[in-house]
Amino acid sequence: MNVTDRFRLDGRVAVVTGASSGLGVAFAEGLAQAGADLVLGARRADRMAETVRLVEAAGRRAVAVPTDVTRPEDCRALAQAAVDGFGRLDVLVNNAGVGTAVPALKETPEQFTEVVDINLNGSYWMAQACAALMEPGSSIVNISSVLGLTTASLPQAAYSASKAGIVGLTRDLAQQWASRRDIRVNAIAPGFFASEMTDQYPDGYLERMAERIPMGRTGDPAELTAAVVFLASTAGGYLTGQTIAVDGGLTIT
Repeated sequence: MNVTDRFRLDGRVAVVTGASSGLGVAFAEGLAQAGADLVLGARRADRMAETVRLVEAAGRRAVAVPTDVTRPEDCRALAQAAVDGFGRLDVLVNNAGVGTAVPALKETPEQFTEVVDINLNGSYWMAQACAALMEPGSSIVNISSVLGLTTASLPQAAYSASKAGIVGLTRDLAQQWASRRDIRVNAIAPGFFASEMTDQYPDGYLERMAERIPMGRTGDPAELTAAVVFLASTAGGYLTGQTIAVDGGLTIT
């Protein structure tokens, strides 16, 4: 196998959560371009039709399953849909997430808990459900954030705590499953990429943040997708328990 072949995902089946919009759509399309068939999960089931179309346009198959990752039974159903539909499960991209910007003295217990339940707990339930069915040599890619590693001038205690939790979760699952199940578990910590979440930021916020980024710009979703494909494929076959910041250098400032 040559180096470029290691990035291929032919014959593999990947589950992507949060696949109805934003980066989840980019991840699904990129995995399909690398050769994977896709099982897509999101709460907004009607919006996954476009993601299915993009996967099929890349020459691969896709099924969409309405999924709320805060419900362990939904997570198990999504993982089972991969086995039932395509006969195997090789990759999980734990992308489902929400973000808020609420000052810490005003944030309610319900607001805080909702973010942690989706971002952190949901990632755990999905990893648990998929690992039980995965083939040896499989890969889990958790989507953390640079806000789990640094701050960015907005009051985001719940979001930052949940994303920092994913870093710890990634390390623990990696050490549990490396030898016992031959499953690699890594995380990506994206910097600032245009998405549905960043659409909610105050006017001028991304431009101000770009001044902190050594590369002087926000990221292209294709650059993040390439990192996901790397970790999902055998190109990343000797990495586990790692969190890779794809952030233009933000976390080194």
